[in-house]
Amino acid sequence: MKTVTERDLTLLRDALGPLRDREQVAARLLDSSARHSFDPDRELDWDAPPEEGKWFWPPELVSLYGTPLWRRMPEEQRMDLARHEAASLASLGIWFEIILMQLLVRHVYDKSVTSDHVRYALTEIADECRHSMMFARLIRKGGTPAYPVPRLYHNLARVLKTVSTTPGSFAATLLGEEILDWMQRLVFPDERVQTLIRGVTRIHVVEEARHVRYAREELRRQMATAPRWERELTRLGCGEAARVFSACFINPGVYTQVGLDRREAVAQVRASGHRREVMRSGARRLTDFLDDIGVLRGPGRLLWKSSGLLA
Repeated sequence: MKTVTERDLTLLRDALGPLRDREQVAARLLDSSARHSFDPDRELDWDAPPEEGKWFWPPELVSLYGTPLWRRMPEEQRMDLARHEAASLASLGIWFEIILMQLLVRHVYDKSVTSDHVRYALTEIADECRHSMMFARLIRKGGTPAYPVPRLYHNLARVLKTVSTTPGSFAATLLGEEILDWMQRLVFPDERVQTLIRGVTRIHVVEEARHVRYAREELRRQMATAPRWERELTRLGCGEAARVFSACFINPGVYTQVGLDRREAVAQVRASGHRREVMRSGARRLTDFLDDIGVLRGPGRLLWKSSGLLA
């Protein structure tokens, strides 16, 4: 009679098909990196002034869009909120990328330093360094404060990244990358949006596509080969990461900065069907993938539901 662990592995492998060769995947990603990498300091015109009448973030992606409060706000205040929310998302991106860099360094610590797999991980770390500096420069250019995540979640992330399993690290990587990627794919072709913002999101989308591929391939491998205890811990850790990510997505300080009642704004965002659908749409491709490879099971799935990212 098969044990539970063997049955789980069989189901996972049947769903995934043959795992791709790790070195071949890394070699292709290295080739793509050589052909499609960018230096934001050179690629973007940081000296150009903001364009009059253009948004810093599409209005449909602003957290209050469609709420009663949004309908009462004058257009100038709406655009100002979009500017501050763009800074909040950039701040969130920096926080997540710093965590990701630490997780990647830990992942390759015991692996062959001459392998393409490790070489690509180091290439991705270099990408993330540039992205973090790009986002920080964007915040300064927009004339807003940075919006760090609440101290509770900042410190909780210390625990999560310390105890995270290897597959948990890649699941968290995808969580931080795929939802923002979905939004940014709507931003960079949108001519209503500031040219600088569109340029930043274009660079990020192109380079993050490689990071997502790398994380997906490695997570498939890990969930098919890791011991049962590690897979169970990954499910819990990933669910908690989703809950934290959702709670930190927009810093409520943005509402105060544009003259809104913070408590009222937060309540209306939580009640907004449009906002709920935006967040679930951004997460849908990811949650479908995680479900297919067996991550969204047990208590971890309940945590995902509590995050609002899983329908």
